[in-house]
Formats: sequence, structure tokens, C-alpha cells
Amino acid sequence: MIESLDDARLAAWRAYIEASQRLYTRLEDDLRADSALSFADYHVLVLLSEAPGQRLRMGELASRLVFSPSRLTYQITTMQRRGLVARESCPDDRRGSEAVLTAAGLLTLREAAPHHLRSVRAHFMDDLDDAEVACLTRIFERLGRRLRADRDASTARPHS
Repeated sequence: MIESLDDARLAAWRAYIEASQRLYTRLEDDLRADSALSFADYHVLVLLSEAPGQRLRMGELASRLVFSPSRLTYQITTMQRRGLVARESCPDDRRGSEAVLTAAGLLTLREAAPHHLRSVRAHFMDDLDDAEVACLTRIFERLGRRLRADRDASTARPHS
């Protein structure tokens, strides 16, 4: 059974969606202007920079992104042409492949990150009204509590 949303919750979700879409558009425009990266490029570079050995299997990368396999293949191929990532065979699975962060990709990420963070701060404070900031803040706080609880639960489990 699907719970119906009352008018107040529906209005809050609509405000969240509209605010996040407006914020995303402005941040995407700033990111492209500063570094010629899209959010998808930036997200892939961040994930690879945080991965052990700065490489991730394509399946693992897909699970962390909201791309279909064909969209991920296209994304990696276009980033590969620009020299931001490389694609290599997995040493432990010849059928699979890994996306690997290149030196150029890491440099691009390091150059883009400060501009992106400034853009996030500027747009979050300047382009959203108080109600939108409050709505997004509640969502992020709730998400943060859930992520911390999940992390704490996973570290508390005994490893066998």
C-alpha cells in the first residue's frame, strides 16, 4: 500500500525538487564555465580519486552513479578521449574492465574542486530563499543521520 502525501508534504517535496533543480542548473553552468567539466565528469573523477589505487571496476562505478551501463560506457569513453580517465582490463577478471584516473584527470579535478565549492556556497546562500534552504537543510540532515547510522551499523557487525 502506498501512503498518500498530505498537501503540506507534497508542497515541501515540490519546493525541494524545484530548488534542487535550480541549484543543479546553476552549479552545472558554473562548473562547465570554470573547468569544462559536467557534473557527471566531476562525480566520476571524485569517485576515482577516492578509490584505492584511483581505479574502480565499471560495475562498482555504475553502482555508485545513477547511470545505465550504456550511459556509463559513453561517459567513460568521452572522458577517455579527453585524457581524464583510462580504461583497463581487470587483472582478476579478464571479462571486466576498470576506469582508472589519469594524472590529467586528477589535475583537472584539483583545479575544478575549489571553484565548485565556492559555487556551491554562493548559489546555496544567494539563489535560494529561506524556505528552500530550510527544506534542503532538513533533507541533508536526515540523509546524514541515515548515512551515519548505516556506517555505524556496518562497523558494529562482527566480521566473519
